[in-house]
Amino acid sequence: MAFLVSPGVQVKEIDLTNVVPSTSSTIGAMAGAFQWGPAEEVCTVTSEQDLIDKFGKPSAETFESVLTAAQFLSYGSALKVVRAVGGSALNATASGTGILTKNADAFSSQTPAAGDWAQARFPGVTGNALGIAYATDATSFDGSDWWKSNVESAPGTSAGAAAVGGSNDEIHLLVYDTNGTITGTANEVLEVWSYLSQASDVKSTDGTSLYYKDVINNGSKWVFVGNHPATLTDAGESATSNAFTRVAHAYNEFSGGADDNVLTVGETTLMYNKFADAETIDVNLVFQANSGLSATNNITLSKHIVDLATARKDAVGFVSPERAATVNNTTQTTDVGTWRTGVGNTSYGFADSTSLYVYDKYNDVYRWICAAGSTAGLTANADLVADAWFSPAGFTRGNVRNVTKIAFNPTQAERDDLYKTGVNPIVTFPGSGTVLFGDKTLQSKPSAFDRINVRRLFIVLEKAISTASKASLFEFNDEFTRAQFRNMVEPFLRDVMGRRGITDFKVVCDGTNNTGAIIDTNKFVADIYVKPARSINFITLNFIATRTGVEFSEIAGGN
Repeated sequence: MAFLVSPGVQVKEIDLTNVVPSTSSTIGAMAGAFQWGPAEEVCTVTSEQDLIDKFGKPSAETFESVLTAAQFLSYGSALKVVRAVGGSALNATASGTGILTKNADAFSSQTPAAGDWAQARFPGVTGNALGIAYATDATSFDGSDWWKSNVESAPGTSAGAAAVGGSNDEIHLLVYDTNGTITGTANEVLEVWSYLSQASDVKSTDGTSLYYKDVINNGSKWVFVGNHPATLTDAGESATSNAFTRVAHAYNEFSGGADDNVLTVGETTLMYNKFADAETIDVNLVFQANSGLSATNNITLSKHIVDLATARKDAVGFVSPERAATVNNTTQTTDVGTWRTGVGNTSYGFADSTSLYVYDKYNDVYRWICAAGSTAGLTANADLVADAWFSPAGFTRGNVRNVTKIAFNPTQAERDDLYKTGVNPIVTFPGSGTVLFGDKTLQSKPSAFDRINVRRLFIVLEKAISTASKASLFEFNDEFTRAQFRNMVEPFLRDVMGRRGITDFKVVCDGTNNTGAIIDTNKFVADIYVKPARSINFITLNFIATRTGVEFSEIAGGN
């Protein structure tokens, strides 16, 4: 009520507790080739084991994507992954005729052929190891069949079907590994789906669907069910007064699945576009995961990643030279320099200098991979052990993990040449390990933004304060709102200053920059001045010998 029309007490609440919220700054993002998992869909993984469970172990064609992602996850615990597949990839099916179904959204719009009542959930030859068995008849449970050890009793009639006069609707299904490719043991059961219903309208006691297609398609890690087995002639009908078909157990082994994991640069860049929308996809560290391309195509991929980060303005793109530029090459400095020139200039990009030699424990071999996942991981780790505005380089926070050797270990002179162009050397020092030894962005113009700690500082400030500023939308542009804004932002900046991110700041949001003309155009202006803290890149140590009788205060001053 706006006004009281008779005596009384009106109580209102005014919330003046708005604060600048914390924002994410350690979420990684990459696109690449994998053996398994949903394609063309952003998925979150939180550990190396989670990565392997969702996307499969590395193969000769997918090792760089898997191992580069694993490198990042050895530092950080949040990674968004998009699996790219080539046009020849296929999902295995019960009929043996492969079909390309990239993800759940694609399946929902798909009309399966009659024989393809079940299929592998994802593209790839891994699906050829899958089988699905089903039973609706109690006779399936005699003898030594699997069923007795995986379900408590034979299928019968569900309570939901019985309530409407139906019968014999229950169905048990097993998903299994036909040849041991997945588990190491042939016929190992992967999933058990018991006491489901052939009827499309039967519900469980909690109101969720018991229809076997709904349950499996929403919950299985391995298969989709699109049609019905030909023997289940009543499947999909209503439960009302329906006596469903009873059949002995049947087994279907899948085939027809195919890989296509040798990706073109176009197929890869298209998947990085899944991270383009800053409003809907929250990522901070977008990194390259393929360096096996030609020099020209690698420049295309690297440039696409840093351009994407530049367009978002809330992320940094981490890129690496092509593998051939540094592995078994005698012109490493020149070739890395050529690559860097092609990538372009932006403060939202970060370039490293070499490929890394890492151990692939899944295949007991060593592999060359790009370093971008590691440099992005070091940046995430700097956030976790310090703050986003701390440099990820150096002996305190810049030690590169899990590396056997590097392809290009630059000398001081070579490091000088690389660093002048914005390429950050990775160096192996005797007794100190392998270290990221630079923190420059790809901005060629000298300014505070040519260092990654300053760029990341401003990303955090801009993201946090802009998010908090949304509370001022549609309010009046008067001194009350402006004071409220200042009282929200200044404590946040004092906190950042106390955490060594800035050395000083000033917030101007008053009548001087919110003039009548600004107010009349429905705008609101705040000027936020900050002095960023700078990382030390150069140290000079002057050791001065003096005569015995000289007082130090005479030559150096002070106490």
